Amino acid sequence: MRDIQLIIFDFDGVVVDSEVISAQMLVAELALHGVRIDLAYVARHFLGRSYPVVLAQIREEFGIVLPDGFEADYRARLVAAFREGLQPMPGIRDLLTRLALPYCLATSSSPARVEQSMQIAGLSELFAGRITTVAEVARGKPAPDLPLLAAKKAGIAPQHCLVIEDSLSGIRAALAAGMQVWQFTGGSHFRGIDLPEDPGTRPHRRFDDLAKVAEFAPTLLTCADADAGDRP
Repeated sequence: MRDIQLIIFDFDGVVVDSEVISAQMLVAELALHGVRIDLAYVARHFLGRSYPVVLAQIREEFGIVLPDGFEADYRARLVAAFREGLQPMPGIRDLLTRLALPYCLATSSSPARVEQSMQIAGLSELFAGRITTVAEVARGKPAPDLPLLAAKKAGIAPQHCLVIEDSLSGIRAALAAGMQVWQFTGGSHFRGIDLPEDPGTRPHRRFDDLAKVAEFAPTLLTCADADAGDRP
């Protein structure tokens, strides 16, 4: 592993277990307008993408322009669903509090959605002043703009950054930025489906349990935690 000085987390599907809720709501909302897709389709085509990119793909793939009120209705229903069921990803709070390195967030979500989700999940204090959203860049994932801006804010060169992502678009963005990237596959949205694959988009590591970081990368944690990991 290269000299890592900053860890950049994706948000949805890594920090919070939100992707399955978002996908279910999107599938239901699109069905009302005659677009029939399933959760596997969302995972393959929409995961990690910004809302405008998703709309453009729906228009291109299905030949439908969604009404002006679609986004507002979808977001309102999504926030309501989050209030009912959004949870932090298992192990994320423990991992963040044990990290020996600086960390931050780079997300395709809007500032409002991130703020609401953080509050609902009870994670706001852990990311205060550490968030970069798609609203701050000209191009969202898979372009490298988001992770590059997050690294720039932290004052760390891209080659010294580790990105933890769940989506292919996020992995592509990190690789294009010249960063090391691990794919986290422990979110609920990956259960029961084949993982989306792209031969040209290979993460440096793939794992499904945030607690396992202590096992395969103890140097990222505090000295006490790293030492504890060596004990029988």
